[in-house]
Amino acid sequence: MEFQNITLEKEGGITRLTINRPPVNVINYETLTEINTALEKLREDEEIKVVLIRGSGNRAFCAGVEVKDHLGEMMPKMMAEFEKMFRLLRNLGKPSIAVVNGAALGGGCELVAGCDMAIASEKAEFGQPEIRLGGLAPAAAGLFSRLMGEKRAFELILVGENISAIEAERIGLVNKVVPEEELKSAADKLASKFLEKSGLSIKLVRDAFYQCSDATDFDKAIQKGTELGIKTWETEDGQEGLKSFLEKRPPVWKNR
Repeated sequence: MEFQNITLEKEGGITRLTINRPPVNVINYETLTEINTALEKLREDEEIKVVLIRGSGNRAFCAGVEVKDHLGEMMPKMMAEFEKMFRLLRNLGKPSIAVVNGAALGGGCELVAGCDMAIASEKAEFGQPEIRLGGLAPAAAGLFSRLMGEKRAFELILVGENISAIEAERIGLVNKVVPEEELKSAADKLASKFLEKSGLSIKLVRDAFYQCSDATDFDKAIQKGTELGIKTWETEDGQEGLKSFLEKRPPVWKNR
């Protein structure tokens, strides 16, 4: 399959999946379907031992999901495909590493959380601005408290302010922060650590790790986040927040 919005590069057991929608790699519905198709293929490819996920250029890893795709009949379709992406990442059978070269906002920040590991440049920033538009970041609701604890997760999701790469590392959203010029080599070095090991062992140990850590049920957490996310975006204020963003004006909240 020829992709329009992502690229795949395979080299020596490593696949680099790049979101290729410059300038800031906003994900739309079509991009989500491409990412999910690629993840399904990579899951079955026994030659691939680790997947690096990154954004094109140097401005953004991913600045979120297309705001227009949160409106009308497209919203539940997009949400279902977005949820599917996290299930595919969790069931990939091999490590996934987010390589964050700039802004990771909204769905981009959630994608970082959904990967097994993350490495970021010093200039990267992270945030969940959805609350400013009147809705819930669904995957963040299911994932963040597992990574950083309830109080920090609450702040990121409900206050909606961005944090630095250093802060993201401190709270556990990112494993390591490196200078921008060292990001690619550091990511490749991290990926190579998995190439030295048995692919079967990595799969079995990875599966066992998540079975133990998901004792509170990952699937239910992600599903609940999606259901509640749809409800928040379907309110009048949720629709107003999205439309005001697209129309480049301040939102007029009606509290309904």
